[in-house]
Amino acid sequence: MNAPFSNVLPTRLPQTQMPRRAALKVGGMGLFGLTIPKLLRAAEASSTTGPRAKVKSIIFLFQWGGPSSIDMFDRKPDAPEGVRGPLKSISSSLPGVPVCEGLERTAKILKECALIRTLHHTMSNHNSAGYYALTGHAPPSDDQRLRDSLDLYPAYGSVIDRLAPANAELPTFVAYPHVISDGSITPGQHASFLGKAHDPLLFQQDPNLPGFGLPEFSLPAGVSLERLEHRREMQQLIDRQARLMDHAAAARGLDAYYDRALAMLHSPKLRKAFDLASEPAVVREAYGRTTYGQSCLLARRLAEAGAKFISVYFSDNIGGQSTESGGWDTHGFNNTRMYPIVQKYHLPITDQTLPTLINDLKDRGMLDTTLVVWVGEFGRTPKINGNASRDHWPHCYTALLAGAGVKRGFVYGASDKQGAYPEENGVRPDDLAATLYHLMGIAPQTEVRDRADRPLPISRGNVIEGVLA
Repeated sequence: MNAPFSNVLPTRLPQTQMPRRAALKVGGMGLFGLTIPKLLRAAEASSTTGPRAKVKSIIFLFQWGGPSSIDMFDRKPDAPEGVRGPLKSISSSLPGVPVCEGLERTAKILKECALIRTLHHTMSNHNSAGYYALTGHAPPSDDQRLRDSLDLYPAYGSVIDRLAPANAELPTFVAYPHVISDGSITPGQHASFLGKAHDPLLFQQDPNLPGFGLPEFSLPAGVSLERLEHRREMQQLIDRQARLMDHAAAARGLDAYYDRALAMLHSPKLRKAFDLASEPAVVREAYGRTTYGQSCLLARRLAEAGAKFISVYFSDNIGGQSTESGGWDTHGFNNTRMYPIVQKYHLPITDQTLPTLINDLKDRGMLDTTLVVWVGEFGRTPKINGNASRDHWPHCYTALLAGAGVKRGFVYGASDKQGAYPEENGVRPDDLAATLYHLMGIAPQTEVRDRADRPLPISRGNVIEGVLA
């Protein structure tokens, strides 16, 4: 494969490496390699009786690091001071459901949202809890050393791409603008054993930078699309002679990836979606001229174009000590305190992006077909620690959902008086996963096969019927 061709390929997360000789040959795989797999996938999908899809696109806003439910959406004003925290409560558009000061705009749109207040599990480490949140499957252990592996389950978007893919010219699954990690890459961000063909379209360019655009969707100078396709046909012949397709499943996945890249080059719709410069300045300012703000705007544009699952990562790291960057992991180390960071950074950026996205979707008539999911990997301890901060707490936390398929102005489940444990209608990440698949029209009991060809259900949870519209 000539070097310029690599510029049109979607970026992928690191996975198990192929031998160097196979990697050199992989560029020669066929332009039409997806024809049979597409037919097989369609036959598989038609054989699975699933619900009618209520959602066309899911925008998954992943709050890496773990925000505090007590401080934000599950206020406990009657709890002791060491539990309720220093932030004052303000009323919202949802009667009887206050939020914290600093979320004044978010308070106005709660009437459009469903809050699930009783998410819970037992994973207290970021990598394990993050994997659980991104796949809906419990990890084999609660261990910060949990490493990315093809033995672990695929991301939501990869499963959707396998069972209900978008139009060929569009990516089903897009993830950006980070690869999240905590010492090592957090599992659950790609297709795992489903194969590279179902990996997300991943990019790490900052949508807030001037001239933002994706070189993946630009042809090399002097190379026409027809010439590129002809080159692929010639490479297909070479590859067939090498019989690489008969011996390397990983190579077949890359072949599908290359074919999809070529299809995307035909797509003015996708190129238009990434053209943030065409968005009116007033809209860009409304979302906020930050990486996360422009990422949320891009998510709306991708959903509008037809992408089915868009993962937007709040930050590339779990958090820490900055009032200008980082995720929600604010323990209060090195003489810093949680609340100045939350008040100066996390709350303002949330209060700008979340209501703007929901209002924008509503104004465009997209909230009836698009589901927004705002959730972290866990919450924060009810009791404030000695550093005036809160520690990891997976035993009860909140997810916010808004849009297609779910009730509006609704609270599901209730935590106890201190927000420590579910008191009514507990929900596990498995159940949230089952609900998302159900809303996408995929039966949660649908099976996929792992590397050993064992049938595995895409979810072991139950649909949260009470939250469905």
